[in-house]
Amino acid sequence: MPHTIENPADSEVRTVIRFLCAQGFKSVDIHHQISEVYGENIMSDGMGRKWLRVFKDGRTNIHDEERSGRPSVITDELIQKVDCKVKENRRFTISSLAEMFPAVSRSVLYEIVSERLNYRKLCSRWVPKMLTDEHKTKRLGSALSFLERCSNEGDDFLSHIVTGDETWVAYVTPESKQQSMEWRHSSSLRKVKFKQTISAQKIMCTVFWDRKGVLLVDFLTRGDTINAAA
Repeated sequence: MPHTIENPADSEVRTVIRFLCAQGFKSVDIHHQISEVYGENIMSDGMGRKWLRVFKDGRTNIHDEERSGRPSVITDELIQKVDCKVKENRRFTISSLAEMFPAVSRSVLYEIVSERLNYRKLCSRWVPKMLTDEHKTKRLGSALSFLERCSNEGDDFLSHIVTGDETWVAYVTPESKQQSMEWRHSSSLRKVKFKQTISAQKIMCTVFWDRKGVLLVDFLTRGDTINAAA
């Protein structure tokens, strides 16, 4: 199977079309060969026919012609000013940014932010809990201890490790929309499913397990609590 060339320049693909055109290949064959080497989405069949036609008409330039029109309003100075405003408030919106630059259109501001400055809107990565320096030190010590035991005892020591965790379990957990899906004909009537919420009543479930499987599942009696002594 031939190797696929990723992210080729437009001029490179047009050079290949011009070469195959000079070799006398038909449009269908040219599109097939280009798709085989560069991928199916590199150029549509219609665009390939267009370039084949202009090369047959005598065109030798493989680059895009310069477009006439108004000069770009995006300058290095404007990009720097927008970058400063972004760093002042990372939760900005294009609308709020447009209020700071009333002479610049929203589309231009979006282009500066996303294409010139390469900013992307990302959510914070959620973690179960925030670890203090003391927690991190203890975890590092445990990891080093495990590595030492693994070096001295081999994998057998893993059978002596028991892990525990707890979670709230609701008395009633309604069936999700995904779980209620059924295979039916497109003309069949769709079932009606009423929206339900998870039961407010819940119980604490504690689970302990080792490398072979679950050792203990325990449900906490209502009103009791778990502490270090328990």
